[in-house]
Amino acid sequence: QEVLGEDKLMAILKERELKIYWGTATTGKPHVAYFVPMSKIADFLKAGCEVTILFADLHAYLDNMKAPWELLELRTRYYETVIKAMLESIGVPLEKLTFVRGTDYQLSKEYTLDMYRLSSVVTQHDAKKAGAEVVKQVEHTLLSGLLSLGLQALDEEYLKVDAQFGGVDQRKIFTFAEKYLPSLGYAKRVHLMNPMVPGLTGSKMSSSEEDSKIDLLDCKEDVKKKLRKAFCEPGNVENNGILSFIKHVLFPLKSEFVILREEKWGGNKTYTEYEALEKDFAEQVVHPGDLKNSVEVALNKLLDPIREKFNSPELKKLTQAAYPKAKPAEKPTKNSEPENMVVPSQLDMRVGKVISVEKVQDSLVVLLCNMKPKAMRGVESQGMVLCAS
Repeated sequence: QEVLGEDKLMAILKERELKIYWGTATTGKPHVAYFVPMSKIADFLKAGCEVTILFADLHAYLDNMKAPWELLELRTRYYETVIKAMLESIGVPLEKLTFVRGTDYQLSKEYTLDMYRLSSVVTQHDAKKAGAEVVKQVEHTLLSGLLSLGLQALDEEYLKVDAQFGGVDQRKIFTFAEKYLPSLGYAKRVHLMNPMVPGLTGSKMSSSEEDSKIDLLDCKEDVKKKLRKAFCEPGNVENNGILSFIKHVLFPLKSEFVILREEKWGGNKTYTEYEALEKDFAEQVVHPGDLKNSVEVALNKLLDPIREKFNSPELKKLTQAAYPKAKPAEKPTKNSEPENMVVPSQLDMRVGKVISVEKVQDSLVVLLCNMKPKAMRGVESQGMVLCAS
């Protein structure tokens, strides 16, 4: 979608092939939008580039502890396995790629000293600005999240690349690196950005928003269910995650897309240009139902090899260990009170007046008046009778 440093890029290509890296923080499970950078990595390899894939495990921990320390190694193994499976599913030769983990070199003395040097020149304002779209935003930002931006800048030097590739949502991080790397005596790198695929709900597809994404290991039934619920208004091509996936993944991989439909609706139609498909959808020649069904078939072809690989007992165990399911809330015991139950100690007695207190058949009856509806959770605010055994 965008290139920063195109003149430098062209100058390098006059002398040799480009050295480039793409990094991913090992946090939530990768989803189908990861096929966008994967298909572009395939393009880089076809163009003769030397490509390094970085599994940024330390980044994942520093960015608001999105990956707990005790799960870091497991999640990094999961990412490495699933991304290699993705690349294999679209026919990318793994032997042409270099795979690196951040902790393989980011804990070295030289790298650590450079982090201190960088922190001595970076302002808090610039760090917060750089991470505005990527670092998890909370009311009280942790220092660790801002440190991860410095790591991403230094990675360009320590991986000895000419360029970094990432989503357009990382633009501010890239300009941060361009500004501060020269202050350490390091060269400014080229930055290449792919567009962000809208999620199924219309916003950015995100690992943390379950309804917006299709997981790489989702079964066919789940894929069908999520696609059926996806935002795909007839004729609307804006924020349409279905169309965007076709444009940025399926077309680049296959150079065509087939709309599957019954003969009574015109039969199957093959599109060799995305613009023609978008035009037909905008003019409602292509129905959203047919579009979703066609994407479902094409997507399952990409996911089948990944599902098959992760069907082994070893990888099932790894997945469960790296992403343990949250424990269900404990059921209240016979003598315990439900969490949302109103008890006398929770009531603000200042907003009402106790009219009378008397004992009736081993129960305490308190008659209250003029209580706030909020405190009484929907009970009538006049003349409430509160019984406590």
